[in-house]
Amino acid sequence: MTNSKTASSLCCSNPPNLSATSGEGTVVDDFGGIKSYIAGSVDSKRAVILISDVYGFEAPNLRKIADKVAACGYFVVVPDFIHGDPFKLDDSTRPFPVWLQSHTTEKGFEEAKPVVAALKEKGASSVGAAGYCWGAKVVTELAKAAEIQAAVLLHPSLVSVDDIRGIFFFSSGYSLSKEKKSVPLVNQLKLRLFKNNVEMASFKNL
Repeated sequence: MTNSKTASSLCCSNPPNLSATSGEGTVVDDFGGIKSYIAGSVDSKRAVILISDVYGFEAPNLRKIADKVAACGYFVVVPDFIHGDPFKLDDSTRPFPVWLQSHTTEKGFEEAKPVVAALKEKGASSVGAAGYCWGAKVVTELAKAAEIQAAVLLHPSLVSVDDIRGIFFFSSGYSLSKEKKSVPLVNQLKLRLFKNNVEMASFKNL
């Protein structure tokens, strides 16, 4: 978790092998105005939006997670908020700060609101969202605006303590000991938001 304008080094240093055909679900050209991977029953009253990291919605593991959530009875949408333009680690002409100028989390937030609206129009009575790295900031903004009923941040980047003040959420991180810049924010969360009433746990092989 970091408050800087750069994504986690661990997030960016291990890019997935993207696959447009991965997953058991379906890719639709327009869900709330955004090309999306969808999984699960469209008749479900419970919906989840999964928001990718900087590598986008074609990451096979992300789609596997969507399929697993869908198997639990949820209708899942994985929107392509980066519009087929994932961050490319080996592109020296477009480092992350430059890429981010074209894919701001503010833009992601604005594009996410019609997706939430489309889910509600389809009959979803509750909508939650989970975001990875870059996507965690978008989820945070959705929660702040009361667009969703549940928020999960997974190894979030670009998120500050003030961003999540007053929001109840579950946050997951990894290798915090290797990312020293993450530790101060975690400590602030424990002290300022939860008065140190936080239980930290480590899970291996996830």
